[in-house]
Amino acid sequence: MIALVFQLLHWAIQIYMMLIFIWVLMSWLPGAYQSAFGQWLTKICQPYMSWFRFIPPILGIDFSPILALLVLELCSNGLTYIEALLFGVTVYG
Repeated sequence: MIALVFQLLHWAIQIYMMLIFIWVLMSWLPGAYQSAFGQWLTKICQPYMSWFRFIPPILGIDFSPILALLVLELCSNGLTYIEALLFGVTVYG
């Protein structure tokens, strides 16, 4: 049961990382944020991304999504490590 919870959390983090990646790529498409999908994705991604907006853009490039994705990856790795400690095996490689 606990293993299932860890697996669901791991999948949720991976899906959220993918949604953030798609949200960032949408900035290259004019009017993408105004679509229904873009507005939905903004509602999901913007609250988390706002934590990392303290990083100023450098030469017009916003590096806050990189930090946000790195933090999520570290959380995912931390969950894997905790799961390995609890069960004594590495599940996700």
